[in-house]
Amino acid sequence: MKDAKKQSLGLNGLDDLFMTDRERAENKLPRIYDIPLSEIDDFPDHPFKVRMDEDMDLLVQSVKERGVIVPITLREKEDGRYELVSGHRRKKACELAGFDTIRAEIRDLTRDEAIILMVESNLQRSVILPSEKAFSYKMRLEAMKRLPGRPSKDNSVPVGQNYEGLTTREIIAKSSQDSNTQIQRYIRLTELIPPLLDLVDDGRIGMRPAVELSYLSAESQRELAEIISFMDATPSHDQTIRMRKMSDEGKLTSEDMEAIMNEIKPNQREKISFRADRIRQYLPQNMPKSQTEEYVIQALSYYSRFREQQKARGEVR
Repeated sequence: MKDAKKQSLGLNGLDDLFMTDRERAENKLPRIYDIPLSEIDDFPDHPFKVRMDEDMDLLVQSVKERGVIVPITLREKEDGRYELVSGHRRKKACELAGFDTIRAEIRDLTRDEAIILMVESNLQRSVILPSEKAFSYKMRLEAMKRLPGRPSKDNSVPVGQNYEGLTTREIIAKSSQDSNTQIQRYIRLTELIPPLLDLVDDGRIGMRPAVELSYLSAESQRELAEIISFMDATPSHDQTIRMRKMSDEGKLTSEDMEAIMNEIKPNQREKISFRADRIRQYLPQNMPKSQTEEYVIQALSYYSRFREQQKARGEVR
């Protein structure tokens, strides 16, 4: 490392974040340095978004008042600059607060080790978008595949790698709140085009329908995105299953998708309900409940014709 570029901070405290350089060395922990923000590069293809929201405003205010309490994590690049592994929000907050430097620990990490650490640290966030999980899980999975130890021939999951008899996805699942199957679903989302993935992040398309759509060709996805935008409606899970089936058979066209989308979904049918005690007095005493709807419709039809006759006679407007 270039010591001329950074100032070692002697920090006293009870935990590892506030240990002195000597204490950190004794505990084999990285030293804390003061690194210029101008010499730190963002992590390539970082899947987590830094949002300019109320939480960021609060973080900026905290940084102004107390500085960065938890140091960010960096790795030194071959060109002597630093790559941000963990702490993108803290770095942005320092920039917005007008700081020139930030407290950081420098770790000796390979590219794949850095990817795994970056994903693990960011998955601790309280709010994570589906797209963020999707690309972070994919990056971590691919990084773990490149770590020492090759997949065994009898591994039933092609993208997995055996560690003590487990596939890579199973290992990731053990350290996260998502199951192996859910992780697989998240990774499928990376096959969606951005407009459809945005609808997933916005909550307009659920996980299972999104997974089905991920199997459509990019061209079909673009056509569907245009249909969704024009109709201001999203497909149901059942509709996406049929689209995928037709796509697998090589039969899916833009017209097919539009016809499927034009169907009235069960949750889109308007429903009107009445309290039974309010209409019971107007119904025949022994009428079965199953016939109530038809009776009410006929009564309304009769009343509508009666009102039209009144209008024709000039009795009502």
